[in-house]
Amino acid sequence: MAVTDTKQFIVTYLNKEQYGVDIKYIENIIVMQNITRVPKAQSYFKGVINLRGEIVPVMSLRKKLGFEEDSNTTKTRIIIVRPEPQAAPVGLIVDEVKEVITLEESAIEKMTYDEKDDKVNFSIGIGKFGSDLINLLNIPAIVIDKEATN
Repeated sequence: MAVTDTKQFIVTYLNKEQYGVDIKYIENIIVMQNITRVPKAQSYFKGVINLRGEIVPVMSLRKKLGFEEDSNTTKTRIIIVRPEPQAAPVGLIVDEVKEVITLEESAIEKMTYDEKDDKVNFSIGIGKFGSDLINLLNIPAIVIDKEATN
């Protein structure tokens, strides 16, 4: 019996589109809360929150992906992700968290793009789930800021 490789993703909404976040990066999903602003931060960086005594930076996934800023609703959530095991956690603001899905490797289409476009590295591919197409996010590429490490 062949074992098929599967991955689980949390489906979130941003700008009325579906995005998938690999659950291996997710530590927590919390309701929107007050964010303390930090001066002179990048436009997509919203500030920091205190999560059980730990200071966690929070970014707007909408702004990072080039969408317009949206007002928060009762469905707005902060997904706490850890891009690498030793890395500090980071909060990503999403419009809504929908469900957890399991995708087989065969249901994930790798995308080919123009390598010069920074934003293309933010996607690992498109997941096919029923009739839905879900853009699967590359969490390390989104969270680990290349400009900050140069």
